[in-house]
Amino acid sequence: MAEIAIKAEHLSKTFPLGERNEFKTLRDAVIGVASFSFLRRRAEPEMVTALVDASFDINAGEVVGIIGRNGAGKSTLLKILARITDPTTGRAEVHGRVGSLLEVGTGFHPELSGRENIFLNGAILGMKRAEILRKFDEIVSFAEVERFIDTPVKHYSSGMYLRLAFAVAAHMDPEILLVDEVLAVGDASFQRKCLNKMQDVGKEGRTVIFVSHNMPAVTRLCPRVIMLEAGRVAADGASHEVVTSYLKSGVGLKASREWDKNAKAPGNDVAKLLAVRVRTEDGAVAEAMDIRKPIGIEMEYEVLQDGIVLVPNFHFFNEEGAYLFVSMDVDPEWHRRPKPCGRYKSTAWIPGNLLAEGTIVVGAALYTIKSAKVHFFERDAVAFQVVDSLGGGSARGDYAGPMIGAIRPLLKWETRPSVE
Repeated sequence: MAEIAIKAEHLSKTFPLGERNEFKTLRDAVIGVASFSFLRRRAEPEMVTALVDASFDINAGEVVGIIGRNGAGKSTLLKILARITDPTTGRAEVHGRVGSLLEVGTGFHPELSGRENIFLNGAILGMKRAEILRKFDEIVSFAEVERFIDTPVKHYSSGMYLRLAFAVAAHMDPEILLVDEVLAVGDASFQRKCLNKMQDVGKEGRTVIFVSHNMPAVTRLCPRVIMLEAGRVAADGASHEVVTSYLKSGVGLKASREWDKNAKAPGNDVAKLLAVRVRTEDGAVAEAMDIRKPIGIEMEYEVLQDGIVLVPNFHFFNEEGAYLFVSMDVDPEWHRRPKPCGRYKSTAWIPGNLLAEGTIVVGAALYTIKSAKVHFFERDAVAFQVVDSLGGGSARGDYAGPMIGAIRPLLKWETRPSVE
């Protein structure tokens, strides 16, 4: 019988919205209690539920991915497993020394140097000085911070911070490694290095829990995936099956999504995203699209500030999460020209006989090129199914079997006798 590394039983977690539960000093705590206790008696705080009755077992040596939309409870789950926060109900048993990278530089003291933080983190993990010394050169080399190892980490760039934090978490020989969206920061070379290191950790028989929105990375690293939906375990199984289910399900993938113009709408004080829709050439919103017909992706947004050049763009992914392509608005009417305040609809048209059949996930973004400022990026905004029938007029011809590939263009063919 396999040894269990993590056992979660009916985990639930609720937070009072706006709870003030962190104080820098005892004096702050006393003042906070005295100042706000009478206000708290007047109204019960609104409660937010992050996890609901989540149960699962993870065996020692398993590499498991955790996926789900933003707000599904992934980070909360990892914080419970890392003993950073306690569950409201239920219990989590964790058997083994845990190394975690839940946020960039978690556990680092900004005034201490990189060298001092390595020893501090090692001590927190319960390692002896001799163990840390044995791993020290390997950690510094991996992080590529040799020149700055004796510099206080408050002076590090976010990339340096991340590299060192990941290096410490992955090299301190934890029996269980918890990693939350480490690939969200850093260049492509470092991301590959992180993936390779996590793969090595898994091959060494240690347990890895990997939270990410990067579906190719999840399917590459994790034979098993747990999907969370609204704080609940919605699926638990083989990675390709669960990832495909996630990308095809209504967990966030419909042909139309709308947001109220409020704090919850994606965006900032420059612009807000109001809606994204998938339309046929007749203007109808549809989730199933004929492979032979044009497909319109519509973004509706509101510009809140004048004088800023805004570039709408769409990001297209297949059902395994791989990037297909990115398209940005090059309409000459607004090219390099600021849009006045108001509501706008920008639509990109995908020609027929370009995409292969299957699920296509669309991310919607708005940015300013000159300042490299992203005003919003809704990664999984909408999705649609491309349907390739046997009706003729597509690259399939009369062939009824499966066809591989991310795109399926109808190319012009020419055949004639060869004259020798």
